[in-house]
Amino acid sequence: MAKQNVAEQFVDILARAGVTRLYGVVGDSLNPVVDAVRRNPALEWVHVRHEETAAFAAGAEAQITGKLTACAGSCGPGNLHLINGLYDAHRSMAPVLALASQIPSSEIGLGYFQETHPDRLFRECSHYCELISSPRQMPRLLQTAIQNAVGRSGVSVVSLPGDLAAEPAPDKTVETALVTARPTVRPGDEEIDKLAGLIDRAEKVTLFCGSGTAGAHAEVMALAEKIKSPVGHALRGKEHIQYDNPFDVGMSGLLGYGAAYEATHECDLLILLGTDFPYNAFLPDDVAIAQVDVRPEHLGRRSKLDLAVWGDVEETLRCLIPRVKEKTNRRFLDKMLKKHAEALEGVVKAYTRKVDKHVPIHPEYVASVLDEIAADDAVFTVDTGMCNVWAARYITPNGRRRVIGSFSHGSMANALPMAIGAQFTDRRRQVVSMSGDGGFSMLMGDFLTLVQYDLPVKVVLFDNSSLGMVELEMMVAGLPSYGTTNKNPDFAAVARACGAYGVRVEKPKELAGALKDAFRHKGPALVDVVTDPNALSIPPKIKAEMVTGFALSASKIVLDGGVGKMLQLARSNLRNVPRP
Repeated sequence: MAKQNVAEQFVDILARAGVTRLYGVVGDSLNPVVDAVRRNPALEWVHVRHEETAAFAAGAEAQITGKLTACAGSCGPGNLHLINGLYDAHRSMAPVLALASQIPSSEIGLGYFQETHPDRLFRECSHYCELISSPRQMPRLLQTAIQNAVGRSGVSVVSLPGDLAAEPAPDKTVETALVTARPTVRPGDEEIDKLAGLIDRAEKVTLFCGSGTAGAHAEVMALAEKIKSPVGHALRGKEHIQYDNPFDVGMSGLLGYGAAYEATHECDLLILLGTDFPYNAFLPDDVAIAQVDVRPEHLGRRSKLDLAVWGDVEETLRCLIPRVKEKTNRRFLDKMLKKHAEALEGVVKAYTRKVDKHVPIHPEYVASVLDEIAADDAVFTVDTGMCNVWAARYITPNGRRRVIGSFSHGSMANALPMAIGAQFTDRRRQVVSMSGDGGFSMLMGDFLTLVQYDLPVKVVLFDNSSLGMVELEMMVAGLPSYGTTNKNPDFAAVARACGAYGVRVEKPKELAGALKDAFRHKGPALVDVVTDPNALSIPPKIKAEMVTGFALSASKIVLDGGVGKMLQLARSNLRNVPRP
């Protein structure tokens, strides 16, 4: 049997850790690893057009599967391009291993061509970041990196000089068992009893849920039923908690709607479940707050806590529910459900006024039709900016759909790269990239990756020829919009020139048919929808100091513009409210 080199050993360890593909761009110092992937049937090399796409794609795959993924960049400028996507993956708690290959080991520190220091540069967006300096060190260092990424849910970066990658591996290497899955974390009985005591003493309790409630839908509903609690959510909690939820009072935050704000401020006890909701201006400062989170560093960093509980939400609630006393008074819950329905009645008008005839097309209408036509198990990847608004307001969760975006890092251009990673996990599953024209054009080169691999991603392009969210920020700050206009091509024609299916839609009556045709197409497709850049309305009470970038407003409802099916859901929940 031929002796392994370090690169082959590196790839074998990735395969044993469950990695099935490596996203990246080939080149010089990375070549030994790429060649090792070529000869290893367990891994696939995915050749993207930009390393930033590689990192976004790996992060998206990790969020969809919950398993370790990997990306790579060659020395210097190559691996530097990974950094934005790695920041996003790290802040999204996606387990990603990034290989940042390095210049020849004998030249490090001497100003060599393309020299950078990845072991320093990536520290802020990783749990673990180290340079491999000898063949004997590699297996243990890579194992440590993998276990950091999986065990701490985030990014690990290893830097490997190209000359070391080509060297023979040590004769005797130990195949150490690898950690490839996280355990559940159960709080101690004392903390669970304290939380039960707080709930029992409170007359009005509200649950506010984030992405940490993934897999805990049944437990959250059981607790809400037992203690008669309204349930609100952050944007990242929407897909996990809003569906089949008779206690739903909507979403809080800049894109919020419904009565979530009131429910979190008018209760006696607010329980934050699996959320690192960053906008503390939307959180109360005069009610008791308890927080449950599997990441102890998240506890109390947004608001002053009366109780911090370190634990997995699902396991914590499973232990908690039998210990709390059942409440019989529904007055607070019913009041919040009514407020929720009333709030939605007010904002839905913006969507119902002849939007099916409006030209340019209302983006709300596009999102609503997309929601109706898309598959029940579709994966939606969402560009930062106004696409966040439309996804938050119109994409209906059902427990099978997924909605992922750069919701914590807030990067532009994330939707298309994330769609690549999501589609590689299952070519038969419908993946829809909700892209803005600004974000799409920023990494448009990787539309060619869809064509190269014949990935059946459907890009629905909200084409308003502007950076819409930035214009909104400027307007709210009292500034004239400047530098926000895009001079766009016919993106459908561009798609066709690339070898994909492309159609341009300028009239509302053409939209449903165009989407259905694109979804029936077996390969990649792009639907370029010309939308109204002035569709978003802002309540006149908003003041300039309330919004800076994506930061906060003390307002209860910041954006107006429709809520899709959520009004219907709220009305359905009101059937459970006893009538006087």
